[in-house]
Amino acid sequence: MSKDKAKGKQAEPERERVTLTPKDIQAIWKEVYREIQKVMIGKITVVEDLMIALLGEGHILLEGVPGIAKTHLSNAFATAIGCTFKRAQFTPDLLPSDILGTNIYDPKSGTFKMRRGPIFTNILLADEINRSPPKTQAALLEAMAEKQVSIEGTTYKLDPPFMVIATQNPVEQEGTYPLPEAQMDRFMFKLILELPSPDEELGIIKLKHEGVYRRVEKKVDPITVVKMQQVVRDSIHITEEVMSYIRDIVVRTRTDARVLLGGSPRASIALLNASKAWAAMNGRSYVIPDDVKRVLKWGIGHRLQLAAEAELEGTTGYLVMEDIEASTPVPV
Repeated sequence: MSKDKAKGKQAEPERERVTLTPKDIQAIWKEVYREIQKVMIGKITVVEDLMIALLGEGHILLEGVPGIAKTHLSNAFATAIGCTFKRAQFTPDLLPSDILGTNIYDPKSGTFKMRRGPIFTNILLADEINRSPPKTQAALLEAMAEKQVSIEGTTYKLDPPFMVIATQNPVEQEGTYPLPEAQMDRFMFKLILELPSPDEELGIIKLKHEGVYRRVEKKVDPITVVKMQQVVRDSIHITEEVMSYIRDIVVRTRTDARVLLGGSPRASIALLNASKAWAAMNGRSYVIPDDVKRVLKWGIGHRLQLAAEAELEGTTGYLVMEDIEASTPVPV
């Protein structure tokens, strides 16, 4: 064997051992963001939050009126990160098996064959999730928490990365089933999508008037996304002072007079993971208090169950979180 070939065989394992750095994650994130901006007008922070949830191995609930590009955004995001994308339209007659899949008898072979549902993908868009009854909503719980599904007694692992992007309409409430607290708590973020500004709306109109088809290009692949998640999970440092800051914020949600049910330890873990993801997206290997502040409002507000008096006064979980953020001492 020649020396060059021997060197090549030694070099191959070296390439496999190469790991990503936060600077690499920052560069990849910027490429993904630029690619999505080719087909989206505005929604800067929403695109950021999608990436935070992906790297923090969480899920997102998008709430907004029809026609503000929730589906278009989700599809463009999945394409840019090179992941498979499937859309499930939640309706009152949707069954859990329509999401997960089921065993179907094949008369030719005389055996049952597994027909996989749309949950077997990287990015699942659960469109209008609150239009299906609780039994169908609950079909997502195991997948969101454990990245696996159980079908007729058999457990199937989902291919990583796996992320649920659910949508719901805040205006039309007739014939809907509110998400229970247990499911709401499994979303890392609940984002309220606003209507575009006048300038953004003009940009959308111009984009459609031009009639130029802009294709979103793949900028990364699922294997690299999983490696990015591993860096966020294992290689981003956070001090005990910053962890105590997260704890203090979540504990204060449990003692606020306006709140009946505050954040659980899952809320603290979600803040931890989201803060580490945002630090990595900024090219840092460590978390600072500003990272926690960046993900605080949308990461905790939807988890709070408010007292009836507070709701009647117009208080929301997001307003409560703004007050708690302002009153919680920040570590130096």
